[in-house]
Amino acid sequence: MKKLTCHCGGVEAEVKLPEQGFEKLIRCNCSICKRKGFIMSFVGPEDLKIVKGQDLLKLYQFHTNTAKHFFCSNCGIHTHANPRSNPKIYMVNVACIEGVNPLDLENVLKNDGENHPLDQKK
Repeated sequence: MKKLTCHCGGVEAEVKLPEQGFEKLIRCNCSICKRKGFIMSFVGPEDLKIVKGQDLLKLYQFHTNTAKHFFCSNCGIHTHANPRSNPKIYMVNVACIEGVNPLDLENVLKNDGENHPLDQKK
């Protein structure tokens, strides 16, 4: 288990990652992710457990209100989300995971969230 925290430490979670490390790293270009600029990795529903600060977490939703974006109400750091492509799993902000420097990460894939299949472009 790895420790995930927001900036102020008010929100803390345990994240279970595969033994070989991150399976996939993604940077998304949807309207919220490109503003947050964070790199994410997906984990299963049983692989993220909030152990401290549940009361500090705030939920932000927009557009289809399917995805759930969580952030610390004290420091504003986005720690994790449930993506609308599969709301049962989590995307974790890898920069919040203890010992990870996002500037050192390689092979970060780009996700085309601007043209999400669940959107109907007119």
